Amino acid sequence: MSRRTLCKTIHGEDCDVVTISSRDKLEDYHKRKGVVLTARVHPGETVGSWMMRGLLYFLTDPEDLEARLLRENFVFKVIPMLNPDGVIQGNYRCNILGVDLNRRWTNPSKLLHPTIYYSKLY
Repeated sequence: MSRRTLCKTIHGEDCDVVTISSRDKLEDYHKRKGVVLTARVHPGETVGSWMMRGLLYFLTDPEDLEARLLRENFVFKVIPMLNPDGVIQGNYRCNILGVDLNRRWTNPSKLLHPTIYYSKLY
């Protein structure tokens, strides 16, 4: 597992991406299918954080055979919170500019919707 900053938000917060996969059979790493999982594009969807927490615990569990098989066959890119600015501001649906980021997937702006813009690069 590794964690890095996907991008900075408008407010300057980190939007993190977590990569989860197995280190076994590294020669096959680039042949593995990718799975992108995201949560909290709408800040008020707090249950998304609990779902993501459970998912991260499951995928990183060293004792779980199913999780190990998933890690050996896939590369998971997990973005636990797509709208940290909105969460910090206490918004329900919008980011810090009052924009519903879930309506920006078709043509996101690198400047105005950075988390969506950079998420699409995966």
